[in-house]
Amino acid sequence: MPTLHVCPLSRLHDTVTAIRASHVVSLMSVGAEVERPATIAAERHLFIGVSDIVEPREGYVLAEAAHIEQLLTFVRTWGRESPLLFHCWAGISRSTAAAYIAACALKPERDETAIAAALREASPSATPNARFITLADDLLGRQGRMVDAIRAIGRGAEAMEGTPFMLQLNGR
Repeated sequence: MPTLHVCPLSRLHDTVTAIRASHVVSLMSVGAEVERPATIAAERHLFIGVSDIVEPREGYVLAEAAHIEQLLTFVRTWGRESPLLFHCWAGISRSTAAAYIAACALKPERDETAIAAALREASPSATPNARFITLADDLLGRQGRMVDAIRAIGRGAEAMEGTPFMLQLNGR
């Protein structure tokens, strides 16, 4: 069964090994150093250089539609033969947003609220980046339902770093 996983940068290599991931999405600030795990082929690793912000800020990279389009293209080419892992610095905001977006894109028949509830259940600290969600909602034609679903689960529990977790594509 295809699964999506999320972890912080500090757990990237351990998590890839533990879950036997075939694809990795790194959502880090421009210029951040991410050592690609040896078991992940270069064409199966997407690096999106974007800051964890929701409005323009000098010296930072605000997510734009092109970043989300890049993410959507990558997840749609994932063969689902092995897990897909998303990570950001803390595993709380950018990566949880990307996993939620991927679940909505890959399972368009699933209810956004159910996916958001599954995300919250899997990760008490998940606080998906609102800018990512808004952009994806528009690109996926979800008419505000993704935004509303993430708003409904609220901000996650305070944490310096998220605990690695799995989000099933098939679920309630």
